Amino acid sequence: MMAGKPFLKAALAAVVAVGLTSTAVASTEWDMPTPYGDRTFHTVNIREFAEDVSARTDGELKINVHSNGSLIGHAEIKNSVRRGIVPMGELIMSRLANENSIFDVDSVPYLASNYDDAWSLWEASREIISEELSKQRLRLLFAVPWPPQGLYTQKEINELDDLRNLKMRAYNTSSERFSQLVNAVPTQIEVPDIPTAFSTGRVDAMMTSPATGADTKAWDYLTHFNHTQLWLPKNMVIVNDEAFSRLDPAVQQAVLDAAEEAERRGWEMSKQETEQALAVLKENGIIVSEPSPALSDALKEIGKAMADEWVEQAGEQGRQILQNYIMQN
Repeated sequence: MMAGKPFLKAALAAVVAVGLTSTAVASTEWDMPTPYGDRTFHTVNIREFAEDVSARTDGELKINVHSNGSLIGHAEIKNSVRRGIVPMGELIMSRLANENSIFDVDSVPYLASNYDDAWSLWEASREIISEELSKQRLRLLFAVPWPPQGLYTQKEINELDDLRNLKMRAYNTSSERFSQLVNAVPTQIEVPDIPTAFSTGRVDAMMTSPATGADTKAWDYLTHFNHTQLWLPKNMVIVNDEAFSRLDPAVQQAVLDAAEEAERRGWEMSKQETEQALAVLKENGIIVSEPSPALSDALKEIGKAMADEWVEQAGEQGRQILQNYIMQN
């Protein structure tokens, strides 16, 4: 028996060493769905975010990005994260407006139609939106805006009546309401389906960013883009709070640091994308124009009406956001 003790100790030491080695190299892998394609600057930014997290954690947390709705459709991403089917995901914030109108604050026409105002509005609303998400055990990591939204059509648009009866692609509550107010017919279409929707006659027009037009090669299915700069809707990245809490504190901090960097980088990418995408549209034959005085005046009147509706729907939270926003400007 005595002779066996050194052997037993050596065997136990070997087991402990293997256990320690396994712990040292163990890593967590998260799947992250996004509705947008690989060419979209949002997806490019998120892939950089995932690489940054891996680098900051020495591979302890790896995020696998599933683009173009390949893992989970846009409509299901938020609930899939909330239920823990996936630990994190990206979606356009205003898609949650049916739950609470505060999520639609960045889609009120002309409330914030340039990057400086959009950033002020985000600072004014971030805490309230984060608190609302936390009620569903969701943590907001960061948000990045699309370029200003404009009108894509198959004909020149000079006045509001030119939009009458057009089937217009809608992607959130505000775009649906806007379509109704310009007497168009709102039609829900996701970004990957836009070219097919135009080619099959499901839509005649759309309101979206220069980036989406360039990414989906709008010149293949329409002719005009009116740079109305109605609003700058944001995509947000959310994480299941329980999944986040299971991470080592150092890994949690690495994720938060990478998220802060991704938000800063994403806003800059969005600004650059606006000018680059407008150039791409022009190079490929899209007629890019600014709204006529008549169209501009009519759109601003619609913006005022939608702002009044939003304040009423958003209640006290909405009034607090607007008060914060006014104080910043």
